[in-house]
Amino acid sequence: MNGARLIPQQVSVARHDLRNPLGEILGFADILSEEARELGHADLVTDLEALSQATNAILKQLNQTLTPEHLATQPGTGDELGRALQRFSQDAADCAATLHAHCRQLAGQPFLDDLTRIRDSAIGLSERAPRLLAGMFELASPFFAELECAPASADGSGETVFFRKPAATVTPAPGSEDTTFLTRAEVRPPVTGTILVVDDTESNRALLTRRLSREGFTVAIAEDGRRALDMLGRHAFDLVLLDIIMPEMDGHQVLTAMKADHTLRHLPVIMISGLDDLETLIRCIEGGAEDYLTKPFDPILLRARIGACLDKKRLRDKEQDLLRQVREAQAKSEALLLNILPRAIADRLKAGESTIVDHLPEVTVLFADLVGFTELSARISGSEMVRLLNELFTTFDQLAEAQGLEKIKTIGDAYMVVGGLPIPRADHAHAIAELALNMIGAVEERFAGSEFSVRIRIGINSGPVVAGVIGRNKFSYDVWGDTVNTASRMESHGVTGAIQVSSATHRLIANDYHFIRRELVQVKGKGDLTAWLLTSRQR
Repeated sequence: MNGARLIPQQVSVARHDLRNPLGEILGFADILSEEARELGHADLVTDLEALSQATNAILKQLNQTLTPEHLATQPGTGDELGRALQRFSQDAADCAATLHAHCRQLAGQPFLDDLTRIRDSAIGLSERAPRLLAGMFELASPFFAELECAPASADGSGETVFFRKPAATVTPAPGSEDTTFLTRAEVRPPVTGTILVVDDTESNRALLTRRLSREGFTVAIAEDGRRALDMLGRHAFDLVLLDIIMPEMDGHQVLTAMKADHTLRHLPVIMISGLDDLETLIRCIEGGAEDYLTKPFDPILLRARIGACLDKKRLRDKEQDLLRQVREAQAKSEALLLNILPRAIADRLKAGESTIVDHLPEVTVLFADLVGFTELSARISGSEMVRLLNELFTTFDQLAEAQGLEKIKTIGDAYMVVGGLPIPRADHAHAIAELALNMIGAVEERFAGSEFSVRIRIGINSGPVVAGVIGRNKFSYDVWGDTVNTASRMESHGVTGAIQVSSATHRLIANDYHFIRRELVQVKGKGDLTAWLLTSRQR
């Protein structure tokens, strides 16, 4: 390498691209060794373990050699690595071809797909190494130039076996080209979890799929970043194994997109890459990745990292489920509280107020009573009576809510509503008048043509009141004062099927409604009072 200037960026590229096929060879050899031992093919284990040892040895040499610092001081080691890679590639391809031929003679023809992958990775390594190693220097050595011109070696079978996984494990007929995965899930305790593998290299996807399937996981694959985001948007996953270097949309961009999506940002991501520099690792962790593994990955380490990520996700999912349950319970509690108290009062109680008393200078109070309902209750069953009363009062509640009024309580077949509290409003009397007319219409409509004669009597009064919350175990929001008493008297001394209002209320709404004057109504505790029957709207 005398006179050749080192290109540090190309050293990193060579290191990444050469580690990938070596990782594939090592990964598939380890899987096959495990399965051969499990299925009783001890004769295959020795050769497969020897292949794993040779792969680990060449990986160690590659990791030591392919650093800018090492090559700058010992450039000749690049040539040594190139020769070693060529020898290893040929030996690995020969080993895979020999084992492939042997397995074709076994019952069920096991392991053919994976052995073909090992052979193809070895051939690919032999073809790729000269170009990558030569690219590290401005002037390549004669050794690399010769290698680039040499034809790629392969076994002489001329046969291509395509990787596929059938829907079910079957025993192929003699001479059949079908091959299957011969894995045994019962060897290990079942593991749950659905993992998305994102990698643009098919062999890498296949290796991870094989390894994770043996661990008991459900695996889905995506060949690029855009496909991955599409799948993440349509399916639920527990973990993503994400390659960094991919065309169009790399792993960093996918990670950024996931963390920007509120539905995906908490999904754990493990970055898997042939890049092993500290800067890349830091960038991934700062970008939100849960972990980082370099290729070729150690299966025990991979299992441990995945297990840790899934445990954290399960804990977070449990936490989110508990939070959801708490929110649902709070919503139910608040709904129940709002059935008892106005929202403004409930908010004050939740804020810490222990005693709530308000003096309101101007409100309008309505009392309503169902006339004839007592006689009706003696003629129908209890369940029918409750159902009918609930139907009527539900209608009244809806009418009151539409006017922005506050129902205070029901007592038997009597109904009480107030306008202008807990939040004061200028049109409280008008809103109560509208409610009263609508209540009259609702009762008439409900019993029109009915054999039962049920009508409503309504009394209204306006003036100051005191409002507040009483009780500790069972809250009640109520109003007190002479205004309330007079409104009750307006109802009890009123006319069946009519709306009787006091002079105080009449003064507030006289210009907008039609009235009939009632002179000197005898009111208990009040003496003679002038009252008015509200008959209709003027508009």
